[in-house]
Amino acid sequence: METNRQRKIGNVLQKDLVDILQGEIRKNSISNLIISVSKVSVTTDLSIAKVYLSIFPQEKAKELLEAIKSNTPLIKHDLAQRVKLQLRKVPNLIFYIDDSLDYIEKIDSALSGNENPIENPELLIKRKKS
Repeated sequence: METNRQRKIGNVLQKDLVDILQGEIRKNSISNLIISVSKVSVTTDLSIAKVYLSIFPQEKAKELLEAIKSNTPLIKHDLAQRVKLQLRKVPNLIFYIDDSLDYIEKIDSALSGNENPIENPELLIKRKKS
């Protein structure tokens, strides 16, 4: 269970990461790309932050995630500059792709179609654990 402090730090990191990532997109004048930080969860010792990203269009998600992972030290440095008055130490960032919207969409389409996954659970694709 998350403590109040973990939630607050997660929210601060989320807002600043959105600014950093979208600022890089604007600075490099990349069009037709949307990155949003859907969730940031911080461990109890505040040393690791798991950052879940939603990337649109979905086709570019894998290559963009690899680019973000390779630039993690620079992102962490920019983040440290923004939160230096609020945090003593910036947690290590681990980036994941948030596939919850795709998963929900597949469930909705399965429920509206002829095949009912409630009656036949094998129809649903197993969700990948990150």
